[in-house]
Amino acid sequence: MRRFPARLRRHGGERGATAIELAMIMPVVLAVVLLIVQVALWFHGRQVADAAAREGARIARAAGTESEGWQDEAAERARSIVRAVGPELLQDAEATAWEEGDQRGVEVTGQAVQVIPLLPELTFSITARFGGPVECFRPDDGSDQCQ
Repeated sequence: MRRFPARLRRHGGERGATAIELAMIMPVVLAVVLLIVQVALWFHGRQVADAAAREGARIARAAGTESEGWQDEAAERARSIVRAVGPELLQDAEATAWEEGDQRGVEVTGQAVQVIPLLPELTFSITARFGGPVECFRPDDGSDQCQ
């Protein structure tokens, strides 16, 4: 049998402790990394939804007060932005045009990509809503009618 020096024999009971500590801490580290990735994907999906809603609202506002079919055109433009920029980043994306008084815009909703498959009931919903007043020409004769 091989004899170890006295300084090594004192700590002989701690051999392998580092491996056990690593095995205990690794699931926590992995969970934190996955959470950071999930938040980053949610944030990026939100940016895609914001860009799509902003572009759809631009079309809705510029259509004028007398135009027909601006809702379909604005919503389709928002959907095309989602398809072009990040179809996988914003899943189940839907775009809806809205009008409230002299305000028009688009609302885009969807789900962020889910990294943690163990939590299927946990969803990361994204909603972006942009709009503003309808752009129109108002004559200088004092009337408040859009042309």
